[in-house]
Amino acid sequence: MLERIKQIYNEAFEKINNVNNIEDLNNFRNSYLSKKSELMSFMSKMKEFSGEEKAKFGQTINEVKNKILSLIETRKTELEEKMLNEKLASEVIDITLPSVNMKRGSKHLFNSIVDEVSQIFIGMGYKIAEGPEVETDEFNFELLNVPKGHPARDMQDTFFIDDTRLMRSQTSPVQAHVMLQAKGVGPIKIISPGKVYRRDDDATHSHQFGQIEGLVIDKDVSLADLMGTLQLFARSMFGEKREVRMRSSYFPFTEPSVEVDISCFECGGKGCSLCKGTGWIEILGAGMVHPHVIEMCGFDTNVYQGFAFGIGIERVAMLKYGVDDIRRFYTNDLRFLKQFDKE
Repeated sequence: MLERIKQIYNEAFEKINNVNNIEDLNNFRNSYLSKKSELMSFMSKMKEFSGEEKAKFGQTINEVKNKILSLIETRKTELEEKMLNEKLASEVIDITLPSVNMKRGSKHLFNSIVDEVSQIFIGMGYKIAEGPEVETDEFNFELLNVPKGHPARDMQDTFFIDDTRLMRSQTSPVQAHVMLQAKGVGPIKIISPGKVYRRDDDATHSHQFGQIEGLVIDKDVSLADLMGTLQLFARSMFGEKREVRMRSSYFPFTEPSVEVDISCFECGGKGCSLCKGTGWIEILGAGMVHPHVIEMCGFDTNVYQGFAFGIGIERVAMLKYGVDDIRRFYTNDLRFLKQFDKE
């Protein structure tokens, strides 16, 4: 029987190389190592032996079993490697072929305008300041010279959260934050881009839109400084030939207050449908910071003066690129947005 057991291993050794796939290898395993295989059947005959013969018989069976297992594992590794190589050979990628044209994202027009305007003012020495979108009544109104009951509060419908908190209706509160943090010591020269919220929703107004507020506080600041600043901005943004004019207006936090127009870049000031025949296009509101606002924010009005301006981000984009509906900025229509992909 010992000789037959050794012959079983020799047979397995000769046949293993004829196994060419995993399924055949599993059948091979069953034929030599299952409970019904010839090798395993010898286990039932161990009771015919005793003492050293029984131990030797059992040891021989286990040695042959382990050798066959080793043959199977080696062949399995060889077959798996062969299968992998065949698969890789059938899936060769020609790296000389042109790549797939992947769709890529781009910067939103809103953010592009914010960056463009910001870079213009940074070039003039301004710093960027930010503030919370959920504001208090004090910063959104009272510190900007709009106390409770003031008729100017009717000029805008505000989203109130409770009696004292609201969604800011302008970026002007950032001015008050920055001035109070300065503790009465200038100069201050900042812009504050961000989102604001009002109860408007039509082709030219949105309940959420963007503003860039500008503030300068320093000694000997005049309306002429404001005029020069806005003229440089207009020419940088809309072209070198742009002219700027100011019209008297009213804002509670500036005195005097002005509406600022630029000469129409479509007709050169001759009059067209864009400028409604006037030759001018309104772009922003501005003015000298009201002395009361300066005082409430901790500055001495005998020493410091200032000017402020507010630029509508979508307004600038609509004028520069001929966008006819402010709601297009928020519909996520890729056909619209791809028109302004500069990269």
